[in-house]
Amino acid sequence: MAGRFIAKRGPADLGLVLGVLRRGPGDPTFRMTPDGAVWRASLTPEGPGTLRVAVDGAEAWGPGADWLISQLPSLMGDADDPSAFVPRHRLIADAHRRRPNLRLCRTGLVLESLIPSILEQKVTVDEAYRAWRLLVRTFGTPAPGPAPERMHVMPDPRTWALIPSWEWHRAGVDNKRASTILRAVRVARRLEEAAAMPLPEAVRRLELIPGVGPWTSAETLQRAIGAPDAVTVGDLHLPGIVGYALTGRRDVDDAGMLELLEPYAETGQRHRAVRLILLTGRVPARRVPKMPKVDIARL
Repeated sequence: MAGRFIAKRGPADLGLVLGVLRRGPGDPTFRMTPDGAVWRASLTPEGPGTLRVAVDGAEAWGPGADWLISQLPSLMGDADDPSAFVPRHRLIADAHRRRPNLRLCRTGLVLESLIPSILEQKVTVDEAYRAWRLLVRTFGTPAPGPAPERMHVMPDPRTWALIPSWEWHRAGVDNKRASTILRAVRVARRLEEAAAMPLPEAVRRLELIPGVGPWTSAETLQRAIGAPDAVTVGDLHLPGIVGYALTGRRDVDDAGMLELLEPYAETGQRHRAVRLILLTGRVPARRVPKMPKVDIARL
């Protein structure tokens, strides 16, 4: 089944809006093709589906095609309200002016963002991306329709629950992260309900799962519900980036970062402010050594 969509709010920068959904350059669920289109393979409430989005419209295939088309306006930021954002720093104001097409996407799918966020806990992004790529290609299903080669839909909750321990091990996923994912998929239906909740309630729902804390819930809800105020705390580098961009100081912790972002809390726009900071590319020279890679095979 296929459908079409025309953006309602002027020209859309697909990479800017949807790029946050890609988990590394080899993500089996995401592809940007040379013609500028974005392809996504998703497990929807109605089944697997493939979505192709271009600047002039969209098409979808598979059992989840209707659902993907119905959710497309929200995915493209139609539910986002950037007019609520008032820049309070010159750097952010300049970034806001340069990126007028920034919209916060809303997938409406919680597990799709939660599982890769759990995989990213306490490891390098390269390790997390490799694990996601390997697990989805091994246990997921081929993307419906004329999707680009090697695109896959992520496994359903039952399949995640049945992945043998040695396959987690082969993917480089330690027992702590694997156990957190297994706890999450057992209550997948309850977690998906968070997509329709206000941010505070959605956070509480996700953090009922042992192993899901503020970092993971924020990373998930930024994508699943397009939460403009979901601040990522507990990140190794983000406080220093925000501190350096707004004050020139690198020695900023989570508390300092939240204090700097306080002017945006009143209107619930702290995540948007951080997105704009990251888009400036103004980051401090790395002083903290890169997180060492963990060789799971030797544990």
